[in-house]
Amino acid sequence: MHAPATTPISHSPAVRELLALAADGDAFHHVQAQVEHVAGCTRPVQLTGYTATLDATTGEPLSVYTTADEPTGRLLLACGNRRASVCPACSRLYAADTYHLIRAGLTGGKSVPDTVTTHPKVFATLTAPSFGPVHNRPGNLKPCRCGTHHAANDPALGTPLDPVTYDYCGAVLFNAHAGALWHRFTVYLRRHLAQHAGIKRSEFASVLRLSFAKVAEYQKRGAVHFHAVVRLDGPDGPTSPPPAWATPAVLADAITAAAAGVRLVIESDALGSHELAWGDQIDARPITATLGADGTLSDAAVAGYVAKYATKGAEATGTLDHALYCVPCKGSGQRSDGSHCRPCHGSGEGQPLRHLVVERHVRQLIRTCWHLGQLPEFEHLGLWRSAHMLGYRGHFSTKSRRYSTTLGALRDTRRQWCTERAHERLGLIGPDIPTLTTESAWAYLGTGYTPGEELLAATVRRNRANALRLKDEGERSE
Repeated sequence: MHAPATTPISHSPAVRELLALAADGDAFHHVQAQVEHVAGCTRPVQLTGYTATLDATTGEPLSVYTTADEPTGRLLLACGNRRASVCPACSRLYAADTYHLIRAGLTGGKSVPDTVTTHPKVFATLTAPSFGPVHNRPGNLKPCRCGTHHAANDPALGTPLDPVTYDYCGAVLFNAHAGALWHRFTVYLRRHLAQHAGIKRSEFASVLRLSFAKVAEYQKRGAVHFHAVVRLDGPDGPTSPPPAWATPAVLADAITAAAAGVRLVIESDALGSHELAWGDQIDARPITATLGADGTLSDAAVAGYVAKYATKGAEATGTLDHALYCVPCKGSGQRSDGSHCRPCHGSGEGQPLRHLVVERHVRQLIRTCWHLGQLPEFEHLGLWRSAHMLGYRGHFSTKSRRYSTTLGALRDTRRQWCTERAHERLGLIGPDIPTLTTESAWAYLGTGYTPGEELLAATVRRNRANALRLKDEGERSE
């Protein structure tokens, strides 16, 4: 019996490409450096063009980079996607930026004074209400309501015990109005704090400022809930201390009371009346500099917890990580003839919803989004656009203006640091260097790698994953 024929490794397109590059050592190192620079990004952006550093007075070029000098004729740029399911490399950078943003609002730094550490801070979790009993893991000793001890990776977790009676419309409408519920919660929170202080609501801003940063997380059942850092400042924001009566305990009690009182009624001719509210599981725990035995959380733990969810989305529930677009309009809302488009039951490839590779519970949530999105009273929600997000149409993370720095400011700082290092390498730093200006022109070419570059990127990703694993093991052993 003859062994099955195999393709020699040297016949692989990726290997042939790398061997061709290896014949020119400089070409291979250039390509390898580009792949390492984007940290093995899953789908890098390909650009062609040039950038030149000029003397601002004379216009004389002092340094010129052009993709015409690259072996591949283009430059790779990291995609910058925040989702770990799409690009693990870029999501790690996104998580790091989010960590510094949250931490700055807790301990100071990044334009926030260090005195903010003395301000009352609470880590709050606001969950969704019940839309029907689901399979869960209440504990090792107590089984699920179905009588089964579910494993941690059991796909049944989060799915309804009785799909027929599960309130799918309520679940989708809650996700779609989660942002409105949060806004109403912040209004009620200010009212409760003003009532505690014995002042009018109109006087609240002259006594106290409410700052927050929150992130959305999906439960296994597909319902959105929020984790939030809530901080009290003086009237001038983080630069001024709050009044003495504003303590973490007062803030925690106000959060619990405000969340419990939020109600939002949705009227529909087809569905009747739906009352939306937060769930009974409302948690508010004070934040301190270090982890406490009295239920308090440390600022580092909170920042790390929020940053972890900054790279996740609805795909954690088993849904898709890309939008489902209506075929006639491709997601624009209008057909080619200018008429208004009603969403059809398909994805961007024209695939029927029943053929989507998702669990039945998730498919029903997506189908509910499409059905409700076609009702006139819900057209403004854009549910068919957010069907892959199970109806949630808000940002994954938001913050109040005075909480801390912004992601844009952090990126600008990193960009400035990279520019200064590049000028140092070119010898363009010093008292005798003229004022510099930059001229550039770039054009989009495509996305992704060539087969050889993909082989190099896989090596970079594997090396970085091993380095992170060793780092985590070392920190746990300390």
